[in-house]
Amino acid sequence: MSHRPFPGRRSVLRGSLAASAALTLPAAVGAAPAFALSGRPGAGWGVQTGDVTCDSGLVWVRSDRPARMIVETSATESFRNPRRWRGPLLGADTDFTGTTALRGLPAGEQIHYRVLLADPDDPRRTGEPVTGTFRTASAKRRDGVRFVWSGDLAGQGWGINPEFGGYRIYDAMAKLDPDFFLCSGDNVYADGPISETVALPDGRTWRNITTEEKAKVAETLAEFRGNFRYNLLDENLKRFNAQVPSIIQWDDHEVTNNWYPGEILTDTRYTEKSVDVLAARARQAFSEYFPISTLRRPDGRVYRVQKYGPLLDVFVLDMRTYRNANSTDDQATDPQGILGREQLEWLKRELARSRAVWKVIASDMPLGLVVPDTGDGKPNIEAVAQGDPGAPLGRELQIAELLRYIKHRRITGTVWLTADVHYTSAQHYDPSRAAFKDFAPFWEFVSGPLNAGAFPANTLDGTFGPDRVFLKAPTTANVSPAGGYQFFGEVDIDGDSGELTVRLREQDGTVLFTQVLQPGRVGQ
Repeated sequence: MSHRPFPGRRSVLRGSLAASAALTLPAAVGAAPAFALSGRPGAGWGVQTGDVTCDSGLVWVRSDRPARMIVETSATESFRNPRRWRGPLLGADTDFTGTTALRGLPAGEQIHYRVLLADPDDPRRTGEPVTGTFRTASAKRRDGVRFVWSGDLAGQGWGINPEFGGYRIYDAMAKLDPDFFLCSGDNVYADGPISETVALPDGRTWRNITTEEKAKVAETLAEFRGNFRYNLLDENLKRFNAQVPSIIQWDDHEVTNNWYPGEILTDTRYTEKSVDVLAARARQAFSEYFPISTLRRPDGRVYRVQKYGPLLDVFVLDMRTYRNANSTDDQATDPQGILGREQLEWLKRELARSRAVWKVIASDMPLGLVVPDTGDGKPNIEAVAQGDPGAPLGRELQIAELLRYIKHRRITGTVWLTADVHYTSAQHYDPSRAAFKDFAPFWEFVSGPLNAGAFPANTLDGTFGPDRVFLKAPTTANVSPAGGYQFFGEVDIDGDSGELTVRLREQDGTVLFTQVLQPGRVGQ
């Protein structure tokens, strides 16, 4: 692997995180960071970067009070001759969060940055700078690409447990020095309250950090904001954010379990029953707490393609916002499907335009795993597959259309990555095993959760001919992080050969399964 080493990366983080550690919020909601006593703005929630390309990136911060965001970048840790970027005013309308776009950056270089928060009335009064670093994508194929992916954070009541080491999976991912992190959704569990203690099966007690907003399901904008803010109480995650840029997508738990547009909830925990109202509030909080390029556009959509040099394009899907209602999913026609017509046509068009060697399709839901939705007592389907191994029906029709398009347009190097089901597995899809045969073989890799309950494996649907080549999952439901079964995946693209290697890893980084894919093949 000809991946670029950057030995100075971690030394800058030691200095940056020593500064940010002094600003860390106490567990209690609303408590001000210690630095606030000086009367200057503080950034106790750390910094993030997102949607990094060859020449651009987004930097995020949250202030504890109104402030002007200022970003300085440099090629060196000393910040000699820094370039300054004047960011937005941070105020209550965005929960004191803000994002600054950096453009005209050098390709394939380590960028050191620091964020200063200035008093709007006296720009000379700034808080302690919070620093981080990231690499821009390389324009040179030989440099290679490495990234990690997973999903599902703070689910099923398993929150930040200091005795367990917090969200320690982030430290394991950071040790691989990835170019970026792809989060496949369920960044928060807005429908999952966090209690102080949870009894474990072996008699031990799991002890969570708790906050007011995590004491109930999120309904108000303030409660949704508090869900995103909760995860930033974890030191592992803040360190990771300061070192590794992210590509973020969303799924259901940013709003509520298994939601779809137009749904009216029957869950008695909610006083606001309209999912559309809840989703609008969740989307606002989501856009405030993550640096995502498309959310800055008028249409504010989540789906997008992130171009990462000549080797890789990442196609980030939104299988939540445009789907039809969950049902038995066995209808003979389904023009809306799980993506919506506009997103499907966008995906086909962008896949055909892509000149990248590898085209990773970041899918927030799996294709051939049967994911049920029995929340209202009916045998409805939450994802794509509905358990009938015959010809495509329901949402499968849209996926069949896409797979047929990939084959007939001879689009090479497509790989599907997903999370959602809270275990890790690898599925190979082949028309020789399938009821629907008009597609080229491809792989789907599943990872997660990051810090949530783990669950037994879902059944496979034979429509697209999946073969489960690897699986690791518990045999009982909602196994805590203390019981293991927390996973992430790694993708390593070699700059010389163009080979793509997928490694499925456990919480501590142990490799469970490896698959090497060759470039230039239709599908994959």
